[in-house]
Amino acid sequence: MLPEAAGRHAASIELPENAYIAGRWIEADSGARVEVFNPSTGALIGSVPDMGAAEARRAIEAAAGAFPRWRGLLPQMRAALLKRWHDLIVAERETLARLMTREQGKPLREARGEIDYGASFVEWFAEEAKRLDGESPLSHLPSRRMTVRREPVGVVACVTPWNFPSAMLTRKAAAALAAGCTVVARPASETPFSALALAALAEQAGIPAGVFNVVTGDPETIVGEFCANPLVRAISFTGSTEIGKALIEQSAGTVKRVTMELGGHAPFIVFPDTDLDEAVAAAVDAKFQTTGQDCLAANRIYVHEAIYEDFVARFTAAVRRLKVGDGFDEGVDLGPLMHERAVAKCLHHVRDAVTKGARLTTAGAARRLFVEPAVLADVTPAMAIFHEETFGPVAALIRFSSEAEVVASANDSRYGLAAYLFTRDHDRICRLTDALETGMIAVNCVQMTGYPVPFGGVRESGLGREGGRHGIEEFTHLKYVCAAFRAA
Repeated sequence: MLPEAAGRHAASIELPENAYIAGRWIEADSGARVEVFNPSTGALIGSVPDMGAAEARRAIEAAAGAFPRWRGLLPQMRAALLKRWHDLIVAERETLARLMTREQGKPLREARGEIDYGASFVEWFAEEAKRLDGESPLSHLPSRRMTVRREPVGVVACVTPWNFPSAMLTRKAAAALAAGCTVVARPASETPFSALALAALAEQAGIPAGVFNVVTGDPETIVGEFCANPLVRAISFTGSTEIGKALIEQSAGTVKRVTMELGGHAPFIVFPDTDLDEAVAAAVDAKFQTTGQDCLAANRIYVHEAIYEDFVARFTAAVRRLKVGDGFDEGVDLGPLMHERAVAKCLHHVRDAVTKGARLTTAGAARRLFVEPAVLADVTPAMAIFHEETFGPVAALIRFSSEAEVVASANDSRYGLAAYLFTRDHDRICRLTDALETGMIAVNCVQMTGYPVPFGGVRESGLGREGGRHGIEEFTHLKYVCAAFRAA
C-alpha cells in the first residue's frame, strides 16, 4: 500500500510538497524529505519526499497497470484530456511562473515565457494524438493485405533538468501521453515544485490515476530503477552528456528506447555583410538567455576579422547594460546560477582564458550564486572555454578570416546541437547550413525552437527528437500485419 500524506487528497499548485503516484499525493516510505532552496536568496522554499528505488518501482507498476486502459482510449479522448490540461496550465500561468522563479531563479519574464512554451507542447500533442496515421503498403505477395501502424511503446520514464523545469517535462510527457503511453517522471532535486504543480493540474484535468506520476528524491536510485526495470520501455532524458551516456549504458540490459537531449556548444557566426547592431543584439540574447544556463547558448561567438573589433566594442557595451539580480526585481536580465560549482566553472573559464592571452572586457565578478556577465575577446583553441560548455554568463569571442576556417573550427567539437549564422549572402547560407554539423541552425535569428519542430542534435548532443510529429513518434513502435485473403 502507498502511504498517503495525512489529510491530503489533492495538491496545491502554489507549493505541492508531496510526490504523485497512482493518483495519490504521498510521502516517502522513510518519511525523509529533501529541502529546496531559492538560489537567489538562499531561503528555504519547502521540501519534497526523499524517495528511492521502492517508490520508483511502485510508480512504474502504477503506470504499467494504467497503460492498457489509457492506450485503449480513442485518440480524441486522450486529446480532450490533454487539451484540458493545457487550458489549466494557461489559466494558472502566473502562479506557475512565480513558483518557477522561486525555485529556479530565472527572471519572472522568462518564467512566464517558459510556461507559455511548455503549455504549447501540451496543446500541440493533444492535436497530434489524432494524427498518428498508419500505412498500407502495396503487397509484393499475392492475396495479401499489408498494414503498418504505430503503437505506444508502454511506460515512459521522463528525467528532466532544473534549467527548464516546466517545459522539458511537458515536451516529453505530453508527447508520450498523446501516443498512448503512461509516464513516470523524476524532476531535478533543485526544481521539483514545477513538475509537481503540473501533476496537480493533470489531476484536475481528469487524467486517470497512474497515467502520469512524479517521483521525487535520490536521482541515482530512482533513475537507476527506471533504467533497470523491464516495465519501462523508453527513457527520455535532458541533461549532461556524461549522465546521458551512463543512462544509455544502464538501459542497454532491457533494450529500452532512449531519447537523449544532451549538451551543446553552439557556434554563433557573424559575417561582415550582416547588420552589426542586429547581430550584436542577437548574440547577447543567444548567449545570456536563462543566464547562460541553456544547452542552446552561444558558447563560441565567431566574428569576421573585418568587423571584429567593432563587434567586440558594441557587444561589450551591450553586455554591460544587462542587469543581474533577483528574478522578481524589475528589469532583471540575469538571475543566479543554480550551484556553486557552476559559479566555479565560470570563474575557471575566465581565469584560464585570461592566463592564456584572452582579453577580459567586462568584470565577470561573482557574489554568492550571482555572476556578472563576462566577455572574453581573442579566445583560442588553447583555452578551456573553446572546448567546454560553460553553462553560465561567460561569452567567448573568436576572430576568423574565411568560410573554410570558421566551418572547420565550428565543427571542431564533440557536440552538435545548434548553430547560429548571420549573413545576408544567400549562397553562403546554403553552403554553411550544409557544412555545419548540428541538428538545428538559426539563420539571422535566435529564436528557433517550438512545438512544431524536431528539437535535437547530432554526435554527443543526443539521440532522437522532441517536438513536432517526430516527438510523438519517439514513443511509438511500428507493427506490421500481413493478412492473407482468399481470391475470388
